[in-house]
Amino acid sequence: MNGIVDVFVYGTLMVGEANHRIAAPYVVSVEQGTVRGRMYDAGDYPALVIDPGGIIVEGEWLTVEAEALAAMDELEDYRGPGADNDYDRVWISDVSGKRSGWVYVWHDSRGCPEIKCGSWRKHRR
Repeated sequence: MNGIVDVFVYGTLMVGEANHRIAAPYVVSVEQGTVRGRMYDAGDYPALVIDPGGIIVEGEWLTVEAEALAAMDELEDYRGPGADNDYDRVWISDVSGKRSGWVYVWHDSRGCPEIKCGSWRKHRR
């Protein structure tokens, strides 16, 4: 896979977080961003459920070399469309409308508590 892609990250893949090392070798640039949804606390990491009527969820847009997707897919236990994935990788747009790209999401809360502030970093403090 050649080229670069944008990926919205909102948890452990963000700069300075536990799993950023997975994406770091491929990062071309990082920019703050926001999407609409609901975020849930799954213990050591968050999960996002897309909800156009949801809250503002803070994160980062990572512009990465396309090869990063394979490494991030492995971390997020994503094996492709229709597979029994832990997270699904779907296309999303920033609240600003200026960016769009991939994001890893759940389809529901799986019974996890909601992160009402919309920020993994603020929630973890």
